[in-house]
Amino acid sequence: MRKILFAGLIAATMLPSMVMAQNGELRRDRQDVREQQRDVRDARQYGDRRDVRNERGDLRDARQELREDRRDVRNDRAREWRRDDWRSYRNTNRNLYARGNWNSNFRYQAFNSGGRISSGYYAPRYYINDYARYRLPRPGYNQRWVRHYNDVLLVDVRGGRVIDVLRNFYL
Repeated sequence: MRKILFAGLIAATMLPSMVMAQNGELRRDRQDVREQQRDVRDARQYGDRRDVRNERGDLRDARQELREDRRDVRNDRAREWRRDDWRSYRNTNRNLYARGNWNSNFRYQAFNSGGRISSGYYAPRYYINDYARYRLPRPGYNQRWVRHYNDVLLVDVRGGRVIDVLRNFYL
């Protein structure tokens, strides 16, 4: 038990430092791009064609490095939440996912990703506001987690498009 607690403590202290390292790397890459832009501007003003060509190549390399680092950060964030992360948590906290007394004004309908639903299905009374409690990822801008009987839907509230469906979420 002590080993598990110690490993959890180490993981909890390492994760923020890894995130900070990624943010610092992106900050340095942005600074490099700005410096290279300045160098290109100075080469245009004070140098010849060869200087401008060399500085443009350096600027292109700095921008490529920034794009790669941004992509790495995005991929790391996507890996933070796996589609079934909530399942193991649900098995140990079954009372949190209990069905409860949930009523609606409509019958059950199985929705699929990509389809559109009417606004009655994703009215504010069906929103899951505390998504972190259920170990759901943070919804994007204009997106909401919505309960539909035992399913949970990720819905774009502007047009009613279903982005993701987690079936049999509640027990």
